[in-house]
Amino acid sequence: MTVWIVVSILALVLSPLAWLRPSRRQSGRMALRMEARRMGLSMQLAKQQWPHWLEPEPPGSCAQFLRPRRSTKPDEWCYWQSSPGIWVNQWREECVDERLLTQFKKLPASVYKIEATSQMIALYWGEKGESEVLLAIDEVLKALA
Repeated sequence: MTVWIVVSILALVLSPLAWLRPSRRQSGRMALRMEARRMGLSMQLAKQQWPHWLEPEPPGSCAQFLRPRRSTKPDEWCYWQSSPGIWVNQWREECVDERLLTQFKKLPASVYKIEATSQMIALYWGEKGESEVLLAIDEVLKALA
């Protein structure tokens, strides 16, 4: 009987340690983020206000991968992936720029948004997939930077 009481007390004391261990999904995301850092991509979690028409609605906080722009006169644009392979702007007009579309076709369906400002190019991704997806994202960001 004493043995069972000791085992129960030990289980009660050690059970919170199991909560601290990351899940498989969290471990996978951490590995992808470390791989992105090794590739030279900057990553941060960013809160986003998504358009009301974007279905299914992405999470409020999303992984944002950044790369600085190199060109002297960069163009600025912003596109959302309304459905796999369909990229639209804020007025829901489809992207017609062939240079951009050839790069966008390489992106997975879990990419929600890609935007270019005068200084940075940012991609918002749901972090679903393996390192091959991360390689495609890096290739697209390098090509568009």
